[in-house]
Amino acid sequence: MARVLTTCIYCGCGCGLYLETEDGMVVGSYPSRNHPVSKGALCVKGWNAYEFVNMLDRLNAPLIKSNGGFKEVGWDKALDVVSKRLLEIKEKYGPDALGFLSSAKTTNEENFLMMKLARAVFKTNNVDHCARLCHAPTVVGLAATFGSGAMTNTISEFEDADLFLVTGSDTTEQHPLIGSRIINAVNDRGARLIVVDPRKIELAKYATIYMAQDNGTDVAWINGMMNVIIKEGLYAQKYIEERTENFEELKRAVEQYTPEYVQKITKIPCNLLIQAARLYAKTKKAMIVYSMGITQHTTGVDNVKSLANLAMLTAHVGFASTGVNPLRGQNNVQGACDIGALPDVFSGYQKVTDDAVRAKFERKWEVENLPAKPGLTVTEIFKKAREGKLKGLYIMGENPVISDPDANHVRQALEKLEFFVIQEIFLSDTAQYADVILPAASFAEKDGTFTNTERRVERIRKAIEPVGEAKADWEILSEIARRCGYKGMDYSDPSQIMDEIVQLTPIYGGMNYERLDPFGLQWPCPSKDHPGTVYLHKDKFAKGKGTFMPCVYVAADELPDDEYNFVLSTGRVYWHWHTGTMTRRTSTLNREVPTGFVEINPKDAEKLNIKKGSRVKIASRRGEIETKALVTEKVKEGSVFVPFHFSEAAANVLTNPAVDPVAKIPEYKVCAVKIEKVTS
Repeated sequence: MARVLTTCIYCGCGCGLYLETEDGMVVGSYPSRNHPVSKGALCVKGWNAYEFVNMLDRLNAPLIKSNGGFKEVGWDKALDVVSKRLLEIKEKYGPDALGFLSSAKTTNEENFLMMKLARAVFKTNNVDHCARLCHAPTVVGLAATFGSGAMTNTISEFEDADLFLVTGSDTTEQHPLIGSRIINAVNDRGARLIVVDPRKIELAKYATIYMAQDNGTDVAWINGMMNVIIKEGLYAQKYIEERTENFEELKRAVEQYTPEYVQKITKIPCNLLIQAARLYAKTKKAMIVYSMGITQHTTGVDNVKSLANLAMLTAHVGFASTGVNPLRGQNNVQGACDIGALPDVFSGYQKVTDDAVRAKFERKWEVENLPAKPGLTVTEIFKKAREGKLKGLYIMGENPVISDPDANHVRQALEKLEFFVIQEIFLSDTAQYADVILPAASFAEKDGTFTNTERRVERIRKAIEPVGEAKADWEILSEIARRCGYKGMDYSDPSQIMDEIVQLTPIYGGMNYERLDPFGLQWPCPSKDHPGTVYLHKDKFAKGKGTFMPCVYVAADELPDDEYNFVLSTGRVYWHWHTGTMTRRTSTLNREVPTGFVEINPKDAEKLNIKKGSRVKIASRRGEIETKALVTEKVKEGSVFVPFHFSEAAANVLTNPAVDPVAKIPEYKVCAVKIEKVTS
């Protein structure tokens, strides 16, 4: 048996693993002992990262919709139809009648080609991906305050931190290799842990201080901590004077957020808030860790800015084992952002509105008149499709029918499209709406790179040949471009695409495949002799001075009332991944959690005569689902939690499509629902 070193396909940790192959099949996965993240360990998903690759229902030939079903066709036929229909829509309705959804599951090289196809070939900036649904506020909020919208520090630095402030991250479930580092630091070294989360997550058991805020009140408690720190003179005056700006405005803004005022909003007891503020401010090596519990709100950008304010106030940015550390959700959501699969930036976060930037890309791509107006986001793409204003959609490796909010409206949007093409490895819930389905290679069947949550650009390596007639996404995109008459996407190997990325993208400027062996480099890596950057903002912020951006607490868009009297939040469970396309085809994982559920507090369950395993109906103003009840004190009274992996009980049928006004991220973490026991 042969072993090939690659990078895990699941969360943003970016663990290194070996795929073991025999007779052209992947038969096992094992951790890399020397990888800086894995260090000889994997979570249960990593240990089983190979099984879905071999499933018999893999897409292995192009499909075209016919008489309500699909029929197999050859690649020539499928690619001719795709290129012809996309060009027809562009000519008939204009470039912006097309939308392109890239993917955090595919490689940097493939995301780069998707945004290049949209911009250079079809002349639209309507290109986005699922970062819009998870960490768009991180990109916006940290770029505004620090000058760089990424995790400031490194996973290995968790091993030296003296305090962790974890909020909006069920770390042991979502990023297990990072969660274990936090637990080890607490148990083995006596590190302190502050957990702020509406659910009593696993990390709460290890917490020095656990604060259970009401959903959607994060700006209030963060401002409250800053109020205490300023009032008691615990802030870093010299650091603030030398390295930041706008402090006086912050000071005035948080003055009203006394512990008593914050308690009324959040339900966090005054004494706990004061203790947490003192502990965080007085600890030198303190790391803020957050994830989608902070970002998936209509106030997501304000939440991120507030955490940045807190870190700067106490001089917890720009040093080892400190910083503001967003844990990115999917394996390559950081890379897809870096590479420009966003409607307002090219690779390296270079603005499409910048004339000089567009000129640089036009020269390299040998095109003219790249579009200067930012395009549509994911949520806007589906809104325009539903209105009949967006006519054609090209999706690569995303499943919005399950992952996007208000899923019934997503289905309506797909049904209204004149043409819809998708590249996938399975016949997903979304693929069933497509006119053409193009079979893609899995991560085990191609070469390329992923960028993990700590900005580490890592190789993935081909272990086996693609199943059937499946092709790597980069090959499919290149062929579409050629058939549309564009000669600037003629590549024979993904390393050539990375070389182009490097030439156009300063933060990746010193990288190539040879330098990325064996375990990658962290950006910014601007030159061939640069070793990569372990932590950001050393000596000064990326934007020069860090900017305090005070925020005011604003309630969530939709709160409980007399009819819809519960607050719903959604998220992931340890055994599954996002829409379940891969994990629910993995026997070990599906055996542990074979179906969906709703967590409900015992007191609420008693009032509704609900017991463990009872069938319940959950309804919001947008739709309803049925699932089984899990009675647990993890959730507060008046709150429920539903994982979103399960199509038969799809949480996003319920969720609110209201978005943050800047980042356009939907409010997955707060919406009003009602619950009743199913008696029949």
